Amino acid sequence: MMEKMLRKIFGHSTFRPGQRETIASLMSGEHTISMLPTGTGKSLCYQLPGYMLNGSVIIVSPLLSLMQDQVEQLMMLGEKKVIAFNSFLSYEEKNRALHQLHDYKFIFISPEMLKVDLVIKNLKRLDIALFVIDEAHCISQWGYDFRPDYLKLGEVRESLGNPLTLALTATATHKVKIDIIESLSISHPNEFIYSVDRPNIALKVDRVEHHKDKVDKLIEYLRVVKGPGIVYFSSKKMAEQMAALLKKEGLGEVMAYHGGIDQENRKLIQQQFLYGQLDIICATSAFGMGINKNNIRFVVHFHMPMQLESYLQEIGRAGRDGERSLAILLYANGDEQLPIQLAEGELLHENQIDWMIKWLEANPEAWNKLNDYETEMITLAGLTETNWRILKDFHQVAVDSGKDMYSLHELKDVMLKQMDVKRHKIKIVYDWIHFQSCRRKKILQYFDEEQKIRVDNCCDPCGLSIEDFMRNPTMVKNRNEETDWQRLLAEILINK
Repeated sequence: MMEKMLRKIFGHSTFRPGQRETIASLMSGEHTISMLPTGTGKSLCYQLPGYMLNGSVIIVSPLLSLMQDQVEQLMMLGEKKVIAFNSFLSYEEKNRALHQLHDYKFIFISPEMLKVDLVIKNLKRLDIALFVIDEAHCISQWGYDFRPDYLKLGEVRESLGNPLTLALTATATHKVKIDIIESLSISHPNEFIYSVDRPNIALKVDRVEHHKDKVDKLIEYLRVVKGPGIVYFSSKKMAEQMAALLKKEGLGEVMAYHGGIDQENRKLIQQQFLYGQLDIICATSAFGMGINKNNIRFVVHFHMPMQLESYLQEIGRAGRDGERSLAILLYANGDEQLPIQLAEGELLHENQIDWMIKWLEANPEAWNKLNDYETEMITLAGLTETNWRILKDFHQVAVDSGKDMYSLHELKDVMLKQMDVKRHKIKIVYDWIHFQSCRRKKILQYFDEEQKIRVDNCCDPCGLSIEDFMRNPTMVKNRNEETDWQRLLAEILINK
């Protein structure tokens, strides 16, 4: 029955590892946690049972762009009863959707929306067949992308009548998995934990002295390695600058992609990359989620990742067709300072919290209606959007517990602990970069795994041969000859 539905709806003849087991568990009525590597088709694990079960499927997702991608993919399959309920909708669209939720089979929703009483009230009226938490590692304070909004999903789940639940992630340590189970209050779930290893992706780290050396190395690689590919940056500005430089160097069709680009252009760039009109994407972490391009041959990290978990997520965009692919990380001395700065920027500083306490002492009426003072507090305290979200979540818990403004002192301890977690994860990446033995084995040890299979072209300490990932030498030669011919013709015309 499952295979028949797989062929009929999705056009696939076989399941990928972990898909069938996860779906069979849900069809047996068992709460399920599945950790499947990036690129193995986690979305099918809720889409297929959604068609086989009576009732609505609620999918909680942390990224608006990922929601939109999933909605569009379902629509391309002919599904009309699907909606992304998030901040992209206008007030009128949200209001209309709330009164028509019963008409939708798949409802993608952000965790922030689940804090709205009217939303919960309307969800309670539904016959919920399946409650899905995508990117479930966001629940855990030990997860690499901890989201305070995810902490209340256990309460939300209970308020909805404890529906059948699926928690999905690609990367989670044992500690994170335990946090997920406890936070969601799902006792004795079926667990399908697959290796984070992608044997067809070779791992290479290049250590250089200076930033300029990294730029030169990147250009050197992109001249010869087989594409298409993605180059990841931690800075929107750097992604833009490098995209312009790579175009100037004649390295093919290149575009930058980041959260600062408007939605319409982001969608256009995605489509161009999917259909082979672009060779290289210079991107921030905003690019990749929901991008189903099977033939990405390389992923380069120009900046040092903040944790191994996100690094694996991003290199997992490559080689989804099972063919040999390459992951390169470029490191220059002192690169670890950038992820530390980014981590500090995500969290509230002690002096910001002290300022807010003094401000609230002068404006005590603001404590019980903090949202009314959002613009003022963000501007005066210099808060980022992430800072404000952290403050709001902590404030709500404090108000619900009957605490006053001085409970913000507790927030200092929470922020210090979170910074310790982030620094520890950055140190793990730093040590991995400087590791002299098998990089794959080191990653597997971090996730409490043993290396069970020998991988050819494993990593640079194991004797990686970069030539195996190069374009056909004849093609490279012909391209160079063509360039020389064009240059010669240009010179003739100029001299004439």
